[in-house]
Amino acid sequence: MSQEATEAVPQETEEAGTTETTEAVEAIGTADAAAETTEAEAAAETAEATKAADPAEPSGTAPGWFRWRRRYPRTAHGVTVGTTVLAGALVLFALLLPNRLERIGPEAFFRLPAEGILLAGLLLALPPRSRRLMAAVSGVLLGLLTVLKFVDMGFYQVLARPFDLVLDWILLDDAAEFVRESFGRTGQVLAVVGVIVLIVAVLVLMTLATVRVTHLMVRHHAVAARTTLVLGTAWITCMTLSIQITGVPLATKGNAELLNNRVEQVRAGLRDGRIFQKQAAVDAFAKTPPDQLLTGLRGKDVLFTFIESYGRVAIDDPAMAPYLDSSLKEGTDTLKAAGFESRSGWLRSPVTGAGSWLAHSTFLSGLWIKNQQRYRSLTTSDRATLNSYFRKTGAWRTVGIVPGVRRAWPEGRYFALDHIYDSEHLGYHGPYFSWTPVPDQFSLEAFQRLEHGKKDREPIMAEIILASSHNPWSPIARMIDWDDLGDGSVFHQIKKEGTDPKEVWKDAEKVRTEYRRAIEYSLHSLTEWVERYGTDDTVLVFLGDHQPVPTVTAGSTSKDVPVTIVARDRKVLDRIADWGWTDGLKPAEHAPTWGMDKFRDRFMTAYGPQRD
Repeated sequence: MSQEATEAVPQETEEAGTTETTEAVEAIGTADAAAETTEAEAAAETAEATKAADPAEPSGTAPGWFRWRRRYPRTAHGVTVGTTVLAGALVLFALLLPNRLERIGPEAFFRLPAEGILLAGLLLALPPRSRRLMAAVSGVLLGLLTVLKFVDMGFYQVLARPFDLVLDWILLDDAAEFVRESFGRTGQVLAVVGVIVLIVAVLVLMTLATVRVTHLMVRHHAVAARTTLVLGTAWITCMTLSIQITGVPLATKGNAELLNNRVEQVRAGLRDGRIFQKQAAVDAFAKTPPDQLLTGLRGKDVLFTFIESYGRVAIDDPAMAPYLDSSLKEGTDTLKAAGFESRSGWLRSPVTGAGSWLAHSTFLSGLWIKNQQRYRSLTTSDRATLNSYFRKTGAWRTVGIVPGVRRAWPEGRYFALDHIYDSEHLGYHGPYFSWTPVPDQFSLEAFQRLEHGKKDREPIMAEIILASSHNPWSPIARMIDWDDLGDGSVFHQIKKEGTDPKEVWKDAEKVRTEYRRAIEYSLHSLTEWVERYGTDDTVLVFLGDHQPVPTVTAGSTSKDVPVTIVARDRKVLDRIADWGWTDGLKPAEHAPTWGMDKFRDRFMTAYGPQRD
């Protein structure tokens, strides 16, 4: 139907003469109304045009849209054409938009989308009423697809993977909480409102655009049909001959592939629960008597320490490697001078960019915890963790230093910790550093004050989280004299001297620099603590939980993180001599790489009863 005549005027009659049609169309400034349509549609559009040409407005009312079009026909025609062009561009944009930021470029939008060609053919073949309904539904679906692509972009930027339609909804709440903790309550509200408005706008605009383009095709039915046939033939030819432009295939069926992948993703997500239950039922140490567990560590203080976002990129990246090499060598030498030896290797994390709790639970449980569904299943089960086995022996007090926990943490009961010190119970009265509630140096000093430094205590097994290297890595605390830490108030001035995250995140290189500095700070905090407070009975296992966000990894797909064991007692390290790990704090490039879920059983075996 005529777009100009039907935007706001309902159909009333299907009978009007050809002369009336011509006069009406000329009155509203169009030259192509009702051409190339079926006889029934043309009659309906003629009636609408007649109605539009003589609107029933009372005398003296302000000129409305239709009077304005009669008064300024050229301008009105230009607006109509411009709006239609924008609608077509919007539909093409949605069809050709990739779901990853790095794939957005001119070549991405100079392709033939199979889905658009098929949809055009379908709309042209349907009868009027079905066509109108199909156009509206297609617009909504295209809008939802566009929203999904934008969500994918965000997930790829943070987690280096697409959004999981079954398992990732819980992460949206975590994302909102992260924004609040990094940019305040106002920033969170603005971000959430902005996202909601954007989603609604995309759905509405995409629906209107699809309907408008459909009306255009109907008005020029013959031309649209020929064009669709030509484009379909061109698509088949380009696909058959694998024709490309700058390495990008000219013919694409990307939307169909994306949707097919999501269907498979949903199926896999629904199956995953059953698979995980079978895996969790297998535990090589479940029936081992307590007196035969961890016999090689009796009397030792065993500290499992996670360094947030400490990934392989910090060691391998050419721009960061010189700085980290220096820090790790300095740390190795410092510890050696204090009588400590160290061995290092690699672990493969189940996550990248975020999801620290999934990595922690993978390491401790010996199961591959790759999503929130598995995490919830784990934490409501009786699967034993490293913590559980230490406590089961009755030979250790188990404690957690978890400054990243700032609200109720019901899952904490699962991890078999006799006492948990969260951000509110470390005695810290300093400022947050963006997301980080407590600087690493203070967290370690609090551990010394609250647990490790006590006299006449039993051996400790501690799970310690160092959070200063958490995204957004700005501002960063700096090392100060341990005796000056006090209650943490000294960090107010240090924060003022730090960088502004909003400025840092305008430049990817600045982000990478601040990330590297944050990792150096965490490593210095830990090695200085061992030098200052470590004893003959100290056994430190420290590792990264996952790689940082793709902004830092710059295209690397590795999920490897460094892992190191430090001890003064040589017998402790002799137990892992067959692991093939590298001497020192820096793992060699080709040092063994295990899945993070393999560490628990290897560790339990190495430090269990020795076999002849």
